[in-house]
Amino acid sequence: MTTQAITVWTEVPVTDMDRAVGFYNAVFGYDMQIDSTGPNPMALFGNTMEGTGGHIYPGTPAKGGNGPTIHLALPGSLEDGIAACAKAGGTVISPAIEIPPGRFAYAIDPDGNSIGLFEPKAA
Repeated sequence: MTTQAITVWTEVPVTDMDRAVGFYNAVFGYDMQIDSTGPNPMALFGNTMEGTGGHIYPGTPAKGGNGPTIHLALPGSLEDGIAACAKAGGTVISPAIEIPPGRFAYAIDPDGNSIGLFEPKAA
């Protein structure tokens, strides 16, 4: 029997945890908190370990946004997310891109990580 692999977790390296928490909270409406109880500090996207998710951690990002891209759902419109990203220190590097489940734009977070700002299509 063959099973298909699914994404279960993502980890995004950042150089400044406080700055990164501020950025992701501002852009995606999270309430991320730094958790230092494990072997490495981390802050969970969405502050939950339920379902597919991920976290930021102290590490070395790929240079020039050349690492993997994670797409995160915005709490509002793509345009609001683009504005919040720029205001929080990120750089939007593409126009809005339409795909069947919604719209997104590529961006670079303050540490140089590639992210997608995703607005799901209304149900």
